Amino acid sequence: PPLPAHFPPRNRIIAGLARGTLVVEAALQSGSLITARLASEAGRDVFAIPGSIHSTQSRGCHALIKQGAKLVETAQDILEELRLPGGDSSRTAATVETGSGDPLLATLGFDPLTLDALVLRTGCLAAELHVRLLDLELAGLVGRLPGQRFQRLGRG
Repeated sequence: PPLPAHFPPRNRIIAGLARGTLVVEAALQSGSLITARLASEAGRDVFAIPGSIHSTQSRGCHALIKQGAKLVETAQDILEELRLPGGDSSRTAATVETGSGDPLLATLGFDPLTLDALVLRTGCLAAELHVRLLDLELAGLVGRLPGQRFQRLGRG
């Protein structure tokens, strides 16, 4: 069973297997900060998304950034830092905002498609598609559905 005492050893394994750890929201006394520390101790990159200075759930991320975690504003920041496919800065923010010229958005219709189907149709790696889909999702152009399915939204 998932007992609180099991979380740190489990998270140590996860942090050691991953190339980096992203903390999206964390209070100062958060298990996420333990995982971030374990990742750092394992020589992995630690990323954090800043939040409102008025939110106690942002203070952990702010502390991580002060301690040297890499500040993340977009998924592109992580791709570039880890030198992953799609990590070049060739895409402009305007392209993501409007979806103009995005072949993934053109491939993705209004009927839901699974990630596997998108991999087959685009020839892209699943990891790259995840990042690109997140960008489009954050721009309000793509919706995520249960079962790793995605669909184009009315905008764009």
